[in-house]
Amino acid sequence: MERSTLKRQLSSPDLEPAKALRSTLIPQPKAGSPLLILSTEKDGYRLCNPADERVVYETKSDLSGYRLLGSSGKWFLVVDSQLKLYIVDVFSDERIDLPPLESLKGSLYKIERVGENKVRNKLFSDLSRGDPHTVEDLRGRLWVGDNKEDYVVVWHFEMNDFLGFCKKGDDHYREILTRTGVRRELRGVKDMVLKGYSLYVLAIRDFIRHLDLSGHGEDGIKDVSENHKLPMWMPSLSVDEQVRVDIDKISSSSESIAVTRSGQVLVVCSYELGNSEVHRMFHVYKRDPKDLDPKTYLTQLLEVHSLGDEALFLDLGTTVPADHTRGIEPNSIYFTRGDRIRHRNPSRPDICVFNLTTKTIKRFLTLSNLNVKDAQWFLPS
Repeated sequence: MERSTLKRQLSSPDLEPAKALRSTLIPQPKAGSPLLILSTEKDGYRLCNPADERVVYETKSDLSGYRLLGSSGKWFLVVDSQLKLYIVDVFSDERIDLPPLESLKGSLYKIERVGENKVRNKLFSDLSRGDPHTVEDLRGRLWVGDNKEDYVVVWHFEMNDFLGFCKKGDDHYREILTRTGVRRELRGVKDMVLKGYSLYVLAIRDFIRHLDLSGHGEDGIKDVSENHKLPMWMPSLSVDEQVRVDIDKISSSSESIAVTRSGQVLVVCSYELGNSEVHRMFHVYKRDPKDLDPKTYLTQLLEVHSLGDEALFLDLGTTVPADHTRGIEPNSIYFTRGDRIRHRNPSRPDICVFNLTTKTIKRFLTLSNLNVKDAQWFLPS
């Protein structure tokens, strides 16, 4: 079982970046084994191996100055209280400094700093200013290639009309507009998944926008979205489920997307029922292949009852091969919360593994004693 001691020195703003985060891990966990990083009410961040949930390792206070946005392997995209972004390796002292948010370059928006811990965006055209943003408003996704040969960072502020992204070697962020100049059905952001250089965005009207970020042009963006004429309609709940909902009531719900290893986009719906004791339902959907026929008007999604020999990590938005030797259960959804990207319907953390075959949920009851504020599954590489 891994042991971690993470030390971060925050007292000196002039501290060298390479020394600002120090960590020691003995030994390195098995590559690809699922781990949890937990944010607790009073103890900062801790690491937990769900194979032995009784053993939770403190991280001293190293990451307490950061908010975790997303992960890729052992790397985490983090933001500090002054809205500065970094990529950190949670098992070493390595940290990558990212460009400041104010470096955003694009056609419509620019970002200006408002004091030490707030920024706001404004339009070039009329210099109208948006409301100030704090660290709590920022969302992000990260992808890091093998041996760090490249990385991609995508971030956005909730309820805003653009995304920012950069790749390795960039000294600024480039603007991705989410409304202006975008087809109506592809506007807005409900959820997003970053898989390599491919960015998948669930739009407000439930269409999927697919952007290729690998280009080297002025903006480096190519829209490769499929041309669906109608949105994705989800089937109704079963009679038994509707009865259950009528009795227990839905306290929160979420709609997320995930991308399989083969590149198929899935829609994942999660429903939290009840108030005192948490009950949860999951449904996974995909598009019917006939939806690509221009003559069809039936666009109801098909329910996915099996992921085969794969597991879905919703925090990452991707599926991975099941592997009992690494503790990855087949045909299962690894879940912590359903509003990672969009917090319109705030939910509480619910660390669990849902089996699509048996419709059963495994929870880690020992962790409930830690007063967890947030948690994320990650797969160290």
